Amino acid sequence: MEHEHNHDHAEMFTAAYWDERYGSADRVWSGNPNPRLVTVAGDLTPGTALDVGCGEGADVIWLAARGWQVTGVDVSEVALKRAAEAAGSELADRITWQQADILTWTPEKAYDLVTAHFIHLPRPELTALHRRLADAVKPGGTLLIVGHHPLDIEAIERPKHVAALMLTAEDMAETFDENEWEIEATNPGRPFTDPDGNEVTLHDAVVRATKKA
Repeated sequence: MEHEHNHDHAEMFTAAYWDERYGSADRVWSGNPNPRLVTVAGDLTPGTALDVGCGEGADVIWLAARGWQVTGVDVSEVALKRAAEAAGSELADRITWQQADILTWTPEKAYDLVTAHFIHLPRPELTALHRRLADAVKPGGTLLIVGHHPLDIEAIERPKHVAALMLTAEDMAETFDENEWEIEATNPGRPFTDPDGNEVTLHDAVVRATKKA
């Protein structure tokens, strides 16, 4: 969750904020799946998947097109409607769209893959969310969490309230018990063109964890 404009900190996490954000443009994101998901899920056998904070649905659609049965969850009804339209009728039987407040929502079943990209919350709320997501992973399943790395503030200007929420992969990995998970915490770079047209390197904080059977 990020925005180029300054807003009240608590407002950032409301349905009203994100409905307005998505309603302000025909498309907010690129429509391409997140590259970390493509890398990780490309190695997995399709099964059931949960994408939390799915936005306009690019990751959900990518997974469904590759044979996954996917649930996409987001706080914004506007985003979910746009995502369903983008998925089209050919993928409708593989996708469930669900509106939920992720600050309090708990998944009702377990999945082979649970993924969440760029959800930046205050540390206590983020840890609580990650624990709920971890509980929703089947034994032998995969949890993929990706965030913006704190180093990014040196490469591209971000609002202070967003920059303050960034964590390293190692920080996020502290939430998970190594006795229960096989954990890979990495902070890989990727090329990015900033608003002024400059080529910079951004870093993702990536936690890939496999739940031990």
